[in-house]
Amino acid sequence: MTIETTTFDAAKHLGDPEAQAIFLRDALETGDAGYIAHALGVIVRAKGMTQIARDAGLSREALYKALSPTGNPTLSTLLGVTKALNIRLEASAISVK
Repeated sequence: MTIETTTFDAAKHLGDPEAQAIFLRDALETGDAGYIAHALGVIVRAKGMTQIARDAGLSREALYKALSPTGNPTLSTLLGVTKALNIRLEASAISVK
């Protein structure tokens, strides 16, 4: 018997703003720029790429490129996207032993 599989799309499961914040928080905690860009891309797709690009002052193509696996979004892009997503980035001290 052959097992049939389908592609998983996390964007379909991130309609809730709290779930989006948790996903992005997890990505930020890793410190992995690629994962952070990926997480932002998934959240943007969940909310609608075209509208978020417009709200962030970017073209849709520029936003796709910035949040692609090889993308490297600038700080201004990051801030524009998080503002368009209604997500606030926060900082906290890391305790060093």
